[in-house]
Order: sequence, then C-alpha cells, then structure tokens
Amino acid sequence: MLGSVRSATLTGVDGQPVTVEVHIAAGLPGYHVVGLPDAAVRESQARVRAALLSSELEWPKTRVTVNLAPGGVRKTGAGLELAVALGVMLAGDQLPAGALEGIGVLGELGLDGAVRPVPGALALVDALARSGAGVVVVPEANAIEAALIDGVEVRTARSLGELRACLKGEADWPSCPELPSESDDHPTDEDPLDLAEVRGLAHARRALEAAAAGAHHLLLTGPPGVGKTMLARRLATILPPLEAAEALEVTRIHSAAGRPLPSRRLIEQRPFRAPHHTASVPALVGGGSGRPRPGEVTLAHRGALFLDELGEFPPSALDALRQPLEDRAVHIARSGVSLHFPADFQLVACSNPCPCGRGGPTCACSEVQRARYRRRLSAPLLDRFDLRLPVRGPEPADGPGEASAGVRDRVAAAVERQRCRYADWPWRRNAHIPAGALARLVPLDGDAEEAWRWLIDDRGLTGRGAARVRRVARTLADLDGATVVSDAHVLSAALLRDDVP
Repeated sequence: MLGSVRSATLTGVDGQPVTVEVHIAAGLPGYHVVGLPDAAVRESQARVRAALLSSELEWPKTRVTVNLAPGGVRKTGAGLELAVALGVMLAGDQLPAGALEGIGVLGELGLDGAVRPVPGALALVDALARSGAGVVVVPEANAIEAALIDGVEVRTARSLGELRACLKGEADWPSCPELPSESDDHPTDEDPLDLAEVRGLAHARRALEAAAAGAHHLLLTGPPGVGKTMLARRLATILPPLEAAEALEVTRIHSAAGRPLPSRRLIEQRPFRAPHHTASVPALVGGGSGRPRPGEVTLAHRGALFLDELGEFPPSALDALRQPLEDRAVHIARSGVSLHFPADFQLVACSNPCPCGRGGPTCACSEVQRARYRRRLSAPLLDRFDLRLPVRGPEPADGPGEASAGVRDRVAAAVERQRCRYADWPWRRNAHIPAGALARLVPLDGDAEEAWRWLIDDRGLTGRGAARVRRVARTLADLDGATVVSDAHVLSAALLRDDVP
C-alpha cells in the first residue's frame, strides 16, 4: 500500500518541492525515513504517531517506509510532518484515493494533532505552486503569508482530525483569516527618528542623501560624539520605498530566516540591519554548522547594513564582506550542498580614527597602536566604499537640519530617474552599473571628463575608485534633476570620497 503527498522543504531561502511517499508493508513494526532527512525529519515518527492516535486515527502495526523525493536534496525542519501523516492515512486507506490530487501540504504536528506553523511558508508555497499544485493546505497561522503567492488556492488546517474530515467531504473547509487593516498594526514604543534632530553636519548629510539615492556604500570616520552614529541610523528614514517585487522578495527572505513579519505579512519598508561588532563571520555573511542560514547581509537585502564601530569587528568578518559587496550575493559551498543567498545591500559604517577615538593632534595613541588599528580595515575593503569622509562635530550656532520627509522626496525622485534611465538594462541604481558600461550609461561632458581624469592622476585613484567617483557624480546629478553630469558634480563626488584618517 502506497500513499503519495506533495510538500516542500527549505534550501537556503528558497523552497524545494518534495514528494512524500509512504509505503506500508507486512513485517515487523518499524519506521524508516530515506531521502537525506535531517535530525528533525528523522524524529517525525514520534510526533506523527502521537498526532494520529490523539486524533482517533490508526497507526500501522506493520513496517512503514517514508521516501522523500528527490533523494539528492537534503530535507530540513518539521514542516513535512503533516504530509507524512496524510501519506500514512492514504496508504492505510483512512483517506479516499485521489483526495490529495493536485494539493500541496505544509505543517508541523503537535502531539495532540494540532497543525503548527512552519518558517518560510512564502517560499514553500511558491515552490508548490511552481510544481503544479493548484491548492495548498497550510497551518492557519501561515494562511495570510501563503496568500501572497498568486495562482494558488490557500486552505487552512487547524488539526489533523479536522483536515481528514475536510478531505473526505464530511466538513467544510475553515475560512482563511482576514488580512488585518493598517490600523491593526501595533505602534512601537520607540520615538521615530528624523534627520531634523541632527544639527549641522551639512557635508555628511549630503553624503547620506547621495548614499540613499544611488545605493552607495558610505563610511563615516571621526571622534566619538560628533554625530556619526546618530546620522547613519537615520538613513532608514530617507530610503526609497520597496517596489512590489522587491517587497515580496524581502518578505520571502525574512520568512525563510524565521524572522517575525508585520501583521499584514508583507514587508514594505527597506530593511535596516545593525549587528553588534561581536558578530561572527557566519552571522554576517551566512552559513554555520548544520543547516546553513542567511546572515545579516542577506537580511539586509534591498536595504542597508549598518556597522557601527567598524574597527572593532573581527578582520576576518570584514574581509568576508568584500565578495558580497561586489557580487551582491553570497555563495556557500558545503559537502553535498551549494547555496545561493541574495545580498544586494548598501553598507553604511562608522569608525573612530584611532583606538582612543580622538585622532589628530590630541590623539593619545602610539604609532604602533594606530598602525595596528588601521590594519583592521584592509585597503581592498576601504576601496569598496563609494563615499568616505571624516565627520567633525557641529558648531554651537548650528540649528536643526532639514527633516527626513523633504530629503526622502528628493531621494525618491532621483531613484525614479534611475529606474527610467535603466529600464532596458539589468541594473536599477547608479551604484550597480559595472565599470565596463559607465562610458555608455554615465557619459560626461567635456569639462566633466577633464575633471574626472585630473582627479585620477592627482589622487592616484584605482580603477575601482575612479568608477565609484563617476557613479556618485551621476547620483548627485540625479538629486539636482540634471540630465548631464557636470564638472561640479564630479568635483563634489570627489569631495565625498576623502581619504580615511
């Protein structure tokens, strides 16, 4: 007797369709799972058996073999348990043949037969929809999230006994939860951040605005208390809104990582991640023992990653960021598995000029201490920052700066200009234009070309550094509403790429 049920498992942040095949044959009682299951899947027997018995259903007193196909993909998590239970019921004639035709199933089982939510429902339902499932049965808590996938009918399951009755036609399917209204969102206790709270720092504010408009990487250096962190944290208030496709992509990543989602289930604001400087390499870029998990660079996908006290991060962790900064993706290779994590983020960092933090003539550090501190930030990493500038504290006479709302409007207008300009190209932001396409997509007039080449010779810029100055100049032109990059924009971009002390 054989029962087959469609389900899915997570591979990185993507869903992988899985066919759960259950075979019941004569022989000594036993339970065997094949198909590269992890520990959670192998432990499913105890939960599935208890859930069936608690629901007044039968557990076979013979040999049960569960095959998870395809056999070459590792299966992780407890989300396959509901499919295993239904496969046992199909093979044991407790469900009519064909009851699960065209239906995908997701869910973890409690010992009492309750169907519990699973992480990554968005990616799992998408995988089932792409595999041809027209109907997907999910735990009630995952229903709103699953409904974000078009082209699939979502049905909910609260318990194993209720699901059996619905599949046999003995009861109506429970109604799916309604989408909460925006008024149902719980307000946060934190005061909203605003750029108006930052006094002075006009040069640094301009750099922050350019970073938000062009998705450029930004490094602010200076002594403690000058406002570096205060300014950088307000980047989130001026970032452009997520487009519909980006919002679905970001929500899928956070769902797969087990992160809490908003009450409306779709993340609409760009992520802003700020890990502590004690974060390890796997925590930053992803990986780890057991099932590789996405790191902070992936959770910041389509948003910003803020690293405060950059010089305090382990050098190995900082150097591990170099490849994701260039490729906008993380590739993890393990024995028997190769994963791809998206990592299209902009890096914003703050750093002190030396261990004591004061820098300049008042520095109390020895030359050895300063040299050791500088070595923590490698030249290849520093070269990947489009914008680098020292920050000096505001003057007593400086008043409040411009509010975030006005800056956000200019940033949104600049982003829209980029979107229209690159509509026929695979890039959407100035920071993403490869060096080989700059001459065609970011042309310079005669004076601007002359100023750009003078800067290359005068500062000894690397090819990467020269390309970054050109991209920032294009962003400054977009903020000014200019169609042509002028020499003033090139020189301003160079001023925003100062040498790090």
